[in-house]
Amino acid sequence: MDLPAAEEVRAFLRENPGFLIDNPELAEVITAPTRDNGKGVVDMQSFMVDRLQKEVRGLRDDHGELIAASRSNMISQARIHAAVLSIIEASTFEHMIEVVTTDLGNMLEVEVASLCVENDRQIPIMPQLVGVHVVAPGMVDETMGPNRDIVLRAKAPAEHQVFGEAVGLVRSAALLRLPLNAFGPMALLAFGSGEEDRFHPGQGTELLGFLARILTHTMRQWLNLPH
Repeated sequence: MDLPAAEEVRAFLRENPGFLIDNPELAEVITAPTRDNGKGVVDMQSFMVDRLQKEVRGLRDDHGELIAASRSNMISQARIHAAVLSIIEASTFEHMIEVVTTDLGNMLEVEVASLCVENDRQIPIMPQLVGVHVVAPGMVDETMGPNRDIVLRAKAPAEHQVFGEAVGLVRSAALLRLPLNAFGPMALLAFGSGEEDRFHPGQGTELLGFLARILTHTMRQWLNLPH
């Protein structure tokens, strides 16, 4: 196929000044002229080409970040779904507690999973299992703040009463409120990561909220607690 002559290309671009804007991928292969005609035309051409090339690179970077974020969300969703299935498939209450405090940490790839339960004798004492902490009434509100269901903390000191002896492993944390009884004490599920930015305040909480609701409902059923 015969290519158009240079003059034909120039004429086409003059008649279609928006062509390069509509076809930004061409900007990556354009070489700006290096000679100045004394009227500043070359400088303007170079500026336009550089700008188009930067726009193309920016769009490609944004596209790559979007794909990476989508993959990360899919992985997180799969992990939460696996965690939920493990909770509801537990054969006994003790088995479910063990799943929460041991298996969830591995599934979600965090260093620590801890369950804190306020006790004022309305709720049976939790089994003496690793990761379970019986705490005084009011501890959940004191730690999370009243009326907050999920708290994400990055680069913040972790509480010993939440993570126990594993507190030294925690660099960021997710705290989930578990309202076991509307008229009684609360429970708290906490995940601690050794990565400072694994959990942070700007992070989405929909999946963690879903996990908290499932665990709350399941624990109520095992303990025969009213909603």
